[in-house]
Amino acid sequence: MTVLEQRPTAPRALFTRPPNRPLMALAALMAVTAVVTAVLAVVDPVQITGRNGWLKPLKFAISIGIYAVTLAWLLDRLPERRRRAGRIGAVVVTAALVVEMVVIVGAVAAGTTSHFNVSSPLATTLWTTMGTAIAAVWLVTLVLAALLWRSPDDAARQLAVRAGLVIGLAGMAVAFLMTSPTPEQLDSFAGVAGAHAVGAPDDGPGLPLLGWSTTGGDLRVPHFVGMHALQFLPLLAFGLEAMARRVPALTDPGTRFRVVAFASGGYVVLLVLLTLQALAGIPVTEPLGFLR
Repeated sequence: MTVLEQRPTAPRALFTRPPNRPLMALAALMAVTAVVTAVLAVVDPVQITGRNGWLKPLKFAISIGIYAVTLAWLLDRLPERRRRAGRIGAVVVTAALVVEMVVIVGAVAAGTTSHFNVSSPLATTLWTTMGTAIAAVWLVTLVLAALLWRSPDDAARQLAVRAGLVIGLAGMAVAFLMTSPTPEQLDSFAGVAGAHAVGAPDDGPGLPLLGWSTTGGDLRVPHFVGMHALQFLPLLAFGLEAMARRVPALTDPGTRFRVVAFASGGYVVLLVLLTLQALAGIPVTEPLGFLR
């Protein structure tokens, strides 16, 4: 019998123990924040860099809420001897992301930007604080990936978690590419150091709601796609198990493993291409821009 056949394949509950309280409290707080900022986006559409300022905390609240629930689910998979480290990591992540959201919401309330803002000592301190908080979240996710590398799970699920964490870390790391000042900023400093867009201004035309540049590259695209491998690949593994009831070939754990492996490889290729496209200054609306 092969290793793939020896792995358990019985479905598991989403949580086998009560989910991590700090992370679930964070998710609940982000749900409330998303509702409040969505209302404010309608009743108080303050314009910051040419866009509705409340859309930024709205998007961050949704993303952080999803991440918090995902992280709580991943921590549930840790063996008992590693759970204490997971609980400590959860507290660090919760505190760091609350700090980030306070800065983002506060900046919008003040009618200014939070990201890349170094126009004053206070703005620089807040931006540095946000950067430190995100670095802490990235490091905790890296530690979690190491703790989860060996888990008593079905091979397809195990690969989905491993690949999701590694690709997710890569997607999160793309954000660090945004923090370097652009040549234009270096030539004429105006209190901004860093940008989302490449080859176009951040306040230029962009996709509705998302704001991704339609006139230049945008590093938020690979950042977004990479981060959400944390959800996509595990959901794919569980979806294949659910489909096995109707697709007999998927009852074979080896088949499910190969599908997840193929999807993971494709996801890596997509992340690399999106990153190169953004760095080349090609808009996401031109997927074949490399060929021109």
